[in-house]
Amino acid sequence: MPQLSALKTKPTISSLGFALFLAVNATAVWGGVFPFLPLSIQTESFTTAFFLAQSLIFALSYLASTLGVYFFPDPARRFLVWAAGVPYFLGWCALIGAAYLKAFALPLAVAGGVFIGVGSAGFYMAWQRLFASQKPSVGNRDMIVGTFLAPIIYFALYLIPIAVTVFLIPLVFMPLFALSIVLTSRTVNLDQPMFRDVPREHPSVYRQALADYWRSAFSIGAFALSCGVMRALAVETPEVGALVNLLSMGSMLVAAGALMLTWQLKSLRINISLAFRVLFPFVISAFLLLPVFGNGFLAPFTGALYAIYNCAIILMMIQCAQASRDRGINPVFIYGFFAGIVYMLHDLGYLSGMLVIDLNVFGPQPFTAIALFTVYLLAIMYFVGQGGFKQALSPNRARAEHIELIPTAATPATRHRASASVDAAPGEEAPQKEFRDRLSKQCAMVKKHYKLSDREAEIMEMMARGDTVPRLAQKLMVSENTVRTHTKRIYTKLDIHKKQEMLDLLSSFNPRALHEEGKSDEGA
Repeated sequence: MPQLSALKTKPTISSLGFALFLAVNATAVWGGVFPFLPLSIQTESFTTAFFLAQSLIFALSYLASTLGVYFFPDPARRFLVWAAGVPYFLGWCALIGAAYLKAFALPLAVAGGVFIGVGSAGFYMAWQRLFASQKPSVGNRDMIVGTFLAPIIYFALYLIPIAVTVFLIPLVFMPLFALSIVLTSRTVNLDQPMFRDVPREHPSVYRQALADYWRSAFSIGAFALSCGVMRALAVETPEVGALVNLLSMGSMLVAAGALMLTWQLKSLRINISLAFRVLFPFVISAFLLLPVFGNGFLAPFTGALYAIYNCAIILMMIQCAQASRDRGINPVFIYGFFAGIVYMLHDLGYLSGMLVIDLNVFGPQPFTAIALFTVYLLAIMYFVGQGGFKQALSPNRARAEHIELIPTAATPATRHRASASVDAAPGEEAPQKEFRDRLSKQCAMVKKHYKLSDREAEIMEMMARGDTVPRLAQKLMVSENTVRTHTKRIYTKLDIHKKQEMLDLLSSFNPRALHEEGKSDEGA
């Protein structure tokens, strides 16, 4: 059985640092409250001013980074941790100051929101660059393990007196996770195509990436919009918001653990747009139940919604990292574009929720108005984002939006055995593609046996058919450096050194084994 060492490996510096960052960030920007600040300063005007400033600046920082990387790619090649750390530190200082300087609480809330918005976006982009620059198995593992550990650290913060915790965040915790980025970034190879790339030299590659991924971003944005609406309700009642934080982090712990365990057992292919279509009827049904059950339903529903949203954010990071590796795209560009859409829709939901609550259309209890308005917005987003089932299931877009989590390389016992079979792992389906010829079948078998990604298998088959590096770059709309990087990875996984060895390896696989495997599956 193929296994990934995520559950058996000790947490790394990067996974621990990422976990600490997520836990600390949850105290300021998730759930709608500040669990470690006095409730006396958490008035409606204070929390509204902070979240309005923080949310807008947070989203705009991503969009600004996308444009900045496209026109000025040089600064994005370095890990400028201080550019995120300084505003993040100042933001927490402003929040602490608001607890003591009550007369200046409102302007300090706005200042804190602006600085924390810039700082948290900067740290997220730094983590994204780090994970994208690593091997998929390493980067994805650290990302998921960090997400799993974050709720544990978050709950541990409640064991520390509140008066101490609020000072530990900017003075101890923030320097620690910033240091983890600095230490890990020293091992990053900055000669990778994603860092050396100059976007304006081949804009068609970037236009194609945006065309392939915007629907995926829109699908996650739909959950973000729902969470924004529920955040507006949580801000109205800070006590409910505190419970939402606990439920959200607890659900994240379970979801990340389930994802790690599943990844241990089989390869995963996740299509975000398809997942949105599956979850869509459940989400709108839950919103329609909100007016029926009222306050008793508010906290668990919001916690569950934020759990889905948190998982979607991690999948967003994995997909953006995969796009950077596969296409040689600057990780800040694709992640900034993705996150900018998602968080702008979150802000739209938050502002819309506040507006609906203030209008009091259905009386003092806003649940009916919130439910109807949110269902309407989600329906519009579903219509715009999916483009019908035929468009949603088109082959080209499905390939671009799949997230791949591949366990390990081939087992040594069967690496070079002639006519080697490609038995699927328990619970894992055999390939279900249309094969052109014998070579196409052999490539599918090698892909399965050596755990190649879709893009690596695609390039391997095109190379076997005689395509050169320039021709591959032209067909796939990527840079030649990106093609060379994929070629090196393919050779490493296959344990070969030149093209002829790859052709010999392909020839050693008997396509009949694939055909016989399909028959045995049908017979079973």
